[in-house]
Amino acid sequence: MPALDSTIMLSEHVIQARVREMARRISEDYADVDELFMIGVLRGCYIFMADLSRALSIPRHIDFIALSSYGKGTVSGAVRLIMDVRTDISRRHVLIVEDIVDTGHTLDYLLRLFRARSPASLKTCSLLRKSGSAQVDVPVDYLGFEIPDVWIVGYGLDCGDKYRALPYIAQISPEKKQET
Repeated sequence: MPALDSTIMLSEHVIQARVREMARRISEDYADVDELFMIGVLRGCYIFMADLSRALSIPRHIDFIALSSYGKGTVSGAVRLIMDVRTDISRRHVLIVEDIVDTGHTLDYLLRLFRARSPASLKTCSLLRKSGSAQVDVPVDYLGFEIPDVWIVGYGLDCGDKYRALPYIAQISPEKKQET
């Protein structure tokens, strides 16, 4: 992997402390349900979802969904389902787990998709939300950090499929982003 020319925005310690706090709050909010059905949005959420799930003190079921956003010559914000959950979510308490909310199009799509499946409850959780970049107003019930509208990598987030495994979140330079 090439050297990362970046500025660390959120250290591993800061991230882990916030994930534990989010897990405590989610565990309290869902203490009276049989099982929380967590749906992670691949690929960026996998590290956050694993850490969050391990920190929960309640029963949970984990599944994943994969989406693709159309780009380059097509309508911006159009989302396409690539892989669906494998379990019926009707009458289940569902928590959508995202790595980052940027424009809001992906989360808006998922909320509409899952509401139509009649869950007992439907909430959202995102480690990050970029301030000032929303094109669609979507609720984030459990939010880790609000960050500026910059390109970031690490803790599951990538640039050209690089840097996902970094234990921290860093702002990547425009020059480094161009190289990928």
